[in-house]
Order: sequence, then structure tokens, then C-alpha cells
Amino acid sequence: MLTSTTPSEWARQLVRGAYDLHVHVAPDVTRRRVTDVQLARRCWDAGLAGFVLKSHYVPTAERAAVVNEALGGEVRVLGALALNASVGGMNPLAVEIAAREGARILWMPTVDAANHRAFGGELPPGAQPPPWLALQKDHDSEGITVNPVAVVDGAGRPLPATMDVLRLAARHQLVVATGHLSAFEARAIADAALAAGVRHVIATHPDFSQQDMSLDDQLALARQGVFLERCFCPPYTGMCDWARMVANIRATGPATAVVTTDLGQPGNPPVEDGLALMADALHADGFTDGEIATMIVANSRLLAGADPVCVGHDPGETG
Repeated sequence: MLTSTTPSEWARQLVRGAYDLHVHVAPDVTRRRVTDVQLARRCWDAGLAGFVLKSHYVPTAERAAVVNEALGGEVRVLGALALNASVGGMNPLAVEIAAREGARILWMPTVDAANHRAFGGELPPGAQPPPWLALQKDHDSEGITVNPVAVVDGAGRPLPATMDVLRLAARHQLVVATGHLSAFEARAIADAALAAGVRHVIATHPDFSQQDMSLDDQLALARQGVFLERCFCPPYTGMCDWARMVANIRATGPATAVVTTDLGQPGNPPVEDGLALMADALHADGFTDGEIATMIVANSRLLAGADPVCVGHDPGETG
């Protein structure tokens, strides 16, 4: 269970050298617990190698470059792009520019995905509302709601614009993440991305109540070579069931899992503690040191485009 808010020293050591591929930090349109510069310094102190700046609304590659320059490469901060309405939806130009600026991850639509909109504001009992929900309601009340960003046609085939952005992702070797798509859409996008030459695809928090992917869907994605993202924030805030996530990891295998935090919300634990807290929780549920290191360190470094490290080494060492 994710109940502790203080990681063990064992966990802190085990996750050294990892990247957190999914964080939400300031500056942002909603209030965040920490800024990107502050987080970079804290990750350095914690022995983490870096993180990916995720925004639902703006590209972050330029921001990442500024942080890297300011801190002299102490940690590696990576940019990303989420294909929501604020960047033109399935916009090839936005992808091309983000890639040239050094973005690493390309998220399919999140807050503007049709599946996200269909989900609405219905939360599991006792769940902590995510910040985007209040912002979405504000937009609705102000009459600036935009149409959902479509990725597939009525027959479930990727739209021409979707294929355009996937071909660009392949050309620039961006990691493609499925965002807040449905399981059906995610599988279609994974098929198309891999066929287009994309090297790595991540199924974004498949256990989250919006995605709620069945085990059959998760197994199918794993067989395709897709990484299944296991986030700290959803089970911690009650947006998905921890026991079910653990069961899904066991069924699909640690080799297909990448652990991220999805943290940055003011009321949640410090972002830099999230990976270690996940390590403690996974260890308590019987996963071995090697399995946990694979999910948190090895797979995150692979997806970040970093050299592999041996468990227990300094994050600057390769092995």
C-alpha cells in the first residue's frame, strides 16, 4: 500500500540514477508544489538522474534547456509535448518544432482527449480531485471549451493527422505516450506508432480510472513491446486501486513496466520522494530488488535515452 510519506534509506539508494518521466511542476497554469529549478536541485541531492517536464497545455523543451543551462548539467531535464487543443491538437508543426528543440516524449491528447471528456468529473469514492478538473470546469464556465482532439476515425483507424505526427515522432525518435486515450485508441496508436518506426511507446497510466485498461488490453500492449506506466499519484490519491495495479504488474511482468510519479500537486508528497516511495511499496508487496530496479531505474533510463547503469552505482557511472 502507498501509505508512507517518508522513503526508507534502502529505497533511496535503490532508485539512484533513475529518471522520473512524468512530473507536473511550476511554472504551470495550476498551482504546483515545486518549481522545475527547485526539483532539479532536489533530484541531484537525492541521486536521481533527471526528469521529464509534463504540461497539459504548453511545450516544455525550451524550459528544460533553460534549467539545464542554469544548473550546469547537474541533472538532465527533458522536455515534452502533449497534443491538446492549446498546441493545435494533432499538429505536425508543433511536433516538428518541439523535436528540434530537444523534446523527448510526445503525449497523445490528455485533457482534450475524447475519452477524457467522456469521463467527466466522476471520481472514485474518496478520491482526491486532480488539478486539471477544476481548470476544466473554469474553462467550461467561461465558454472557452474546445472540441475534443480526435486521433482515430469512426472505424478506429488513426486519422491522417495522427499518422503525420507519428511519422515525425519516428523521424526524430521521440517516445510516444498514449495520454488519456481509451484502451481501444491506445492500442490503435501503439500499432500505428510502432509500424511507423517509433522505437518506444508508453501506455500512460493504464490503471488510472479514466483509462481503466483491462488486463487483456494491458497484456496485448505488453506483447507489442509497449511499456506500461505505473504512477505513484493515482493510487496514492485514490484514483485507482493499488492492489489491482500490483496484480497487473505481476501479470504483465516488471520488464514491461516503467514507474513514474505523476507528482507535483501541492497536497501530495515531494516529487523527489515519489520513486523511492514506490520502491518501498513494491518491496512490501514482494517484488525483488532486481525487479524494482528494472521498473524504476533501467527502464526509465532507456526511455530517457540515457546510458544504462549498474544498480548501486553513482548516476554518472555507466556499466
